Amino acid sequence: MNCFLTNSSLGKKLVMSISGCALVLFILFHMSMNLAALFSAEAYNMICAFLGANWYAVVATLGLAALVVVHIVYALILTVENYRARGKQRYAVTVNEPGVQWASKNMLVLGFVVLGGLAIHLVHFWSKMMLVELMGGHEVLLATGQVVSPTDGAALIQYTFSQWYNVVIYLVWFVALWFHLTHGVWSMFQTAGFANDTWYPRLKCLSNLVATLVFLGFAAVVVWFYVQSVCPCCAC
Repeated sequence: MNCFLTNSSLGKKLVMSISGCALVLFILFHMSMNLAALFSAEAYNMICAFLGANWYAVVATLGLAALVVVHIVYALILTVENYRARGKQRYAVTVNEPGVQWASKNMLVLGFVVLGGLAIHLVHFWSKMMLVELMGGHEVLLATGQVVSPTDGAALIQYTFSQWYNVVIYLVWFVALWFHLTHGVWSMFQTAGFANDTWYPRLKCLSNLVATLVFLGFAAVVVWFYVQSVCPCCAC
């Protein structure tokens, strides 16, 4: 099995699919959690406290980090192998291949954009929440001089998305994630064997629906809290 997963192209794609599926499920969970902040700061903070520096949350975070690393490593390996397999043929391509979408040909670039957005997100939130708790801290000092608890996720969301440049950065991140998921979710099912004419259009539709749901869910939180910051009366 180890040889199949590391030496076979199909095995590597299978690892990509499994790790990608787990990451998509986490993204959907994270999006659902964030949506709670639109309705109740207290409810959102309760979730943040539940997912703070508790042993189960730490274990889940380490597992998630491992999945991200595996997904990236195998993506790089498959990209290099595909590049080598094409050889000089890549220089002879003058037209786009029929049926090949832009996202499918730029997955690595999109992946790096998504990874960059993840790094920024970790700085904005994880480093001020779970990391602070793990280090024994009980307060977070914001640039505004405000002191908040590391479990006060609602305050961190309000602070982060009151700055327009953060809103732009996150929306660009979500757009890249949308493109990445439109191809990635479909590719995951294709690797599992759902590649016939009957399932192809259905899975492409499902991929677009999942990607759009993720984009709208995350973007709604970012835009709503920015609107609140520039127009407090909108919160009423």
